[in-house]
Amino acid sequence: MNNDAVVTQTELQLITLDVNGEQYDVVTEPRRTLVDVLRHELRLTGTHVGCEHGICGACTVLVDDRPVRACLMFAGQAEGARIRTVESLSDGGDGQGGGHQGELNDLQRAFREHHALQCGFCTPGFLMLAEGFLGEQPEATKEEIREVVAANLCRCTGYQTIVEAIDACATARRRTCAHSGDRPDSPDSKEH
Repeated sequence: MNNDAVVTQTELQLITLDVNGEQYDVVTEPRRTLVDVLRHELRLTGTHVGCEHGICGACTVLVDDRPVRACLMFAGQAEGARIRTVESLSDGGDGQGGGHQGELNDLQRAFREHHALQCGFCTPGFLMLAEGFLGEQPEATKEEIREVVAANLCRCTGYQTIVEAIDACATARRRTCAHSGDRPDSPDSKEH
């Protein structure tokens, strides 16, 4: 019987991720989740780790404009996709009122104005869930918003202020598009 220690070598892969409009080359293990790579390799710590089982939604990011639980996706699976984290909302590149680096966008301002956060831990996940949802459903009703936000967990707010903030942002975006002549669901409306 051979009692020599078994030496295992960790397999690494090189992936290129498009995160918030920037390209990143990352060397990582195939089993690393997207949330781990975002937080530990790219230092984008706005995406929070909560349950690590896809239940709480604190790690929600947008992958090709759709909300995704970053704790359930391997980083390698995101290669070739456009990833947006909560940091993208205030970088001025979202077309939704951010304007300048570090300035809150319209959705973030609505959360602040409607007191839609308390401890703030779940807030980045709610912001990205709402950003993705409003991109797909700009005419969303309060009931539809309420149903969508039920997918994420918040232990502080009771959800009503979150629903009100998202509804106020959606209403303001529709008003802005109406004034500019675009319909909210038109392809060009995301520029306004």
